[in-house]
Amino acid sequence: MDRKILARKALDMRKFSYAPYSGFRVGAALLTADGKLYTGCNIENAAYTPTNCAERTAFFKAVSEGERNFQAIAIAGGPEGAKEPLELCSPCGVCRQVMMEFCDPETFEVILVRSEEEYQVYLLKELFPQGFGPGNLKESGDRR
Repeated sequence: MDRKILARKALDMRKFSYAPYSGFRVGAALLTADGKLYTGCNIENAAYTPTNCAERTAFFKAVSEGERNFQAIAIAGGPEGAKEPLELCSPCGVCRQVMMEFCDPETFEVILVRSEEEYQVYLLKELFPQGFGPGNLKESGDRR
């Protein structure tokens, strides 16, 4: 996996962001286990709750096309007009929960991007300790 490529793609995706209310543009690049790339940007809504984060946009695109195994996601965000390097933009709790649904927290990398050359890498378990996922339901006997 080339983290610089993921970082650049996340940075590039910010330009597609629809953020007329917050002015905070976020781009994401999601890498599947077999090397496919899915991208997303944040999409705001005047009613606020229908707003979708860049990370979930990328995941939903991938899952809707049959993907279920993921390696990493790069996330770049900042105010409209912000120049690189950006401040680190960590995923919200809802996005972390979506990641728990589809990713192994022990191996899935979350790459927080400041620039193509500067980023920090975390495992999902570091950003979402004690996260609740499908494994918890299997342990309790729920077999959905």
